[in-house]
Amino acid sequence: MIASEAHPFSKTGGLADVATALPKALGRLGHDVTLVTPRYRGIDADAPSAVIGLEVAGRRFEAGMIETPLGPGARILFVDCPALYDRAGIYNERGVDYPDNAVRYALLSAAALEWAAQQPEEFQIIHAHDWQAGLAPAYVRARSNPAPGSRPALGGVEGLPVPGTVFTIHNLAYQGIFDKTWVPRLGLRWEDFTIDGLEFHDRLSFLKAGINLATVVTTVSPTYAEEIQQPEFGSGFDGVMRARRDALVGILNGIDDREWNPAADPLLPAPFSATDLGGKAESKRALLELFGFPLDAATLARPIVGMVSRMVDQKGLDLIAAVAGDLPSVDATFIVVGTGEPRYQDMWTALARWRPDRVAAFIGFDERRAHLVEAGADMFLMPSRFEPCGLNQMYSLRYGTVPIVRAVGGLVDTVRPYNPRNGQGNGFLFADYLPAAMLGALGNAVAAFPNKKLWTRLQKNGMKADFSWDRSAAEYVKLYGRVVKRPRKGRHQMG
Repeated sequence: MIASEAHPFSKTGGLADVATALPKALGRLGHDVTLVTPRYRGIDADAPSAVIGLEVAGRRFEAGMIETPLGPGARILFVDCPALYDRAGIYNERGVDYPDNAVRYALLSAAALEWAAQQPEEFQIIHAHDWQAGLAPAYVRARSNPAPGSRPALGGVEGLPVPGTVFTIHNLAYQGIFDKTWVPRLGLRWEDFTIDGLEFHDRLSFLKAGINLATVVTTVSPTYAEEIQQPEFGSGFDGVMRARRDALVGILNGIDDREWNPAADPLLPAPFSATDLGGKAESKRALLELFGFPLDAATLARPIVGMVSRMVDQKGLDLIAAVAGDLPSVDATFIVVGTGEPRYQDMWTALARWRPDRVAAFIGFDERRAHLVEAGADMFLMPSRFEPCGLNQMYSLRYGTVPIVRAVGGLVDTVRPYNPRNGQGNGFLFADYLPAAMLGALGNAVAAFPNKKLWTRLQKNGMKADFSWDRSAAEYVKLYGRVVKRPRKGRHQMG
């Protein structure tokens, strides 16, 4: 596997969680998995066990390969190249992308493949994640079928077996687009710079390379796989996705149910489970106390609406901003943890100053606060404009915190509308991306909260669902089997 970030070593979003959780789960199922990722500044690691020499964009780079175990059958391999990765940020600083990101992530894929070629045992699958690893299928293609008279991509050795390639889209909005002059400088072939290859509006797209040249393409939920074939959610790539619909599969992400387990979470004041919810009340008290709310009867009786989120438009912050002045009038307490655009950070801090009896915000990320919000809140608000999968709604369900979400992407695949007539469902959804629709769903949840029998049923429905990575990994194993059995001729196709 190749990914640009990996929890807990580096993280900007859900990709990091998937990048380590999936290999661990595959390892538990008896498979052998190596995750290749950069060694960014601040990652402690041992001395390299191997050094890979690569030439990219006219420069020679020496990359140390440092192996660290992840669990049975799984390991992480850090690419140690300080000239490219020893920086203050991962992708950017102060909101400005590093100008050599094309080099940084081309080298990541090239180093992973070069290392794989040198191993005594053949790899059956190369699984690349998001645009940063999008060139991996192109390099596999070039190395296994080089142009006449050319050498393998980026000067690698001959003889890499032809593995199946899987490319996973975590968020189609991030596309890795660069000037086309990078094509030969990154060891790519002009014959692949076509509408069916790397070219996107006369520019080079790492994302499009991964989509078009991989054997199979996956997304992180079944609904998102359908949505990205439509203009509303396709971010300009809907036609590209429709062209590869026969090779497109949606597999719902999982969560680490060992780390996110209310019955054994060391960050909570007391354990609880679907069969014994008593400890959840202690988490609610601890959450209120941590954020400075009084522990009086009125405050304890009101539902807590929690959020742990990036404060950006994608997460629905523009909807919240449109009705910010109305939130304190909702009969609930709002507790928010997150960071993002300054205007949304300022919005939450201003609301907290204006109505400290109803709103509290922590700007930044803190693991303890994140776990305590999931455990101590009664509801979790996630009004996303689009959501490829989403993890927080699954954490919330596992912790008996009822989600209020927009009906998109992975949120549709995990949150079912509650039906009080038959007791089915586990949350509240709204369809239209409108402030009034969000407020309506929030109002329905707050109105249902006093009915403790109903609410307990909602909580238990969510807590009983299986969102573990073991379930998701089993689906990937089935997919890998189809990829390995494909006919090995012509353009990569599903078998």
